[in-house]
Amino acid sequence: MLKELLNNISLSTVLAFTNSFLLVYLVIPNIRAIIKTRRLTDVPDERSSHKVATPTMAGVAFFITLIMTLFFIQNFDEKNLGINIVAAISMIFMVALKDDLVLVPARTKLAVEIGAIGLILFFGEFQLLNFHGFLGLFEIPFTPTVLITTIGMLGIINAYNLIDGVDGLASIIALIIFSNFGLIFYTVENYYFFLICVSFIGMLGAFLFYNLSKTKKIFMGDTGSLIIGFMIGLCAIEFLSMDHSMLEKFSFLPENAIFMLFSIISIPIFDTFRVITIRIKNKKSPFDPDRNHLHHLLLDCGFKHHQVALLLGILNYLIIISIAILAKELHYLLMAALVIVLFGVFILFLNFLKSYINKKH
Repeated sequence: MLKELLNNISLSTVLAFTNSFLLVYLVIPNIRAIIKTRRLTDVPDERSSHKVATPTMAGVAFFITLIMTLFFIQNFDEKNLGINIVAAISMIFMVALKDDLVLVPARTKLAVEIGAIGLILFFGEFQLLNFHGFLGLFEIPFTPTVLITTIGMLGIINAYNLIDGVDGLASIIALIIFSNFGLIFYTVENYYFFLICVSFIGMLGAFLFYNLSKTKKIFMGDTGSLIIGFMIGLCAIEFLSMDHSMLEKFSFLPENAIFMLFSIISIPIFDTFRVITIRIKNKKSPFDPDRNHLHHLLLDCGFKHHQVALLLGILNYLIIISIAILAKELHYLLMAALVIVLFGVFILFLNFLKSYINKKH
């Protein structure tokens, strides 16, 4: 009887959201209590945007909730990916938990992330990527698919991790990303990934209550940001694996699908690309921390944490809407040129803003 009920997509959607929201909402206070009792709070340093030690590791609640969600939505798992996702996320969770407690070398985290991606690529129902005519490419052969998937997911995981710098920002950006992926997957009747997106929307909604609270504040930590980044990367790869007939349900040209994907994850990708470029230009390691992120610039301009989160969230939505409108008619080469010009102008504006802030201080 229960199994039959869980085959109903409407009921499963309500359950996925409600269960995820309530689990995170109820588990986080226990995590906060343990962290404060054991004195495992995040102590601010010179780069931190916070002034007081704050509990972290809310991602533990995300991990528990995701495992529960994957169990309840297994009827929709047509590709038998669930067990692979559990194994991969468990690897990510273990290294993230250790990093929240004691710092883990970047190369160790990178190796674990590659291992987790491998569990998805080689032990699941493998699908080749499809560029749908972008650069004249359609279905990508096996080896390039593995390379693109690995590099792409690594980039997304770590880009998302890097934007987790002010209250609400990582959560709001993830809510935007999962809501857009959720809409796409629902439209093409990929209900398994749709329900995963719904689950994360519920989790992040509950987490925001605590993350923006003055008295019950907690950070998601690497346990949260790495898990969310991994699942965003997995959604991105699933999107690029769609066949041509599925993309015909959307108004944008299939060859522009890669631009739609970029627009959805534009804030973390653009911010990371810009920061790494600045570090290399200054002859520093790409992994050296600094205060060149978008949220740092906005904080230095006098904006508060929630204002920074809202501004970048609105910017993310404006980019998605703009690209969606342009992708309806424009050829992919014209789209590429336009996107490069627009982001070039944005970089120049940010450089001007950075120079202004430096002179002011």
